[in-house]
Amino acid sequence: MRILVVEDDFVSRCVFSEYLKPYGEVDVAENGLEGVNAFQAALNEGKPFQLVCLDIMMPEMDGQTVLKEIRILEEKREIRGLDGAKVIMTTALDDFQSIMTAFKGQCEGYLVKPIEKAKLVQQLKNLGLISDDIS
Repeated sequence: MRILVVEDDFVSRCVFSEYLKPYGEVDVAENGLEGVNAFQAALNEGKPFQLVCLDIMMPEMDGQTVLKEIRILEEKREIRGLDGAKVIMTTALDDFQSIMTAFKGQCEGYLVKPIEKAKLVQQLKNLGLISDDIS
């Protein structure tokens, strides 16, 4: 599986990378603009990301905007529904408005920081990205 972590905090990027590397190739972006550019480059190479872990609060471009841009890029290539990347929004914000905005933007998951490995792995299972017998 090809994974993109878009996170402005260095420690969080490292934690995500460590948690996710058993499940695939992990690339990182330090802000929203880098994330969109990395996502587009992967599509252009014909090697799209299957999973994007996306922080909501970032410089250059916030995660909600990045999510919209990702879905626009997929739509332009006629990638729809289950064929698109699975996006898990990650944030310190545990408020209803942020959660609803994320799901309206077509994310598939939402995790509140600090990220716990067990909850992240459960999300991957729920999204069908890894099998239930993997932990």
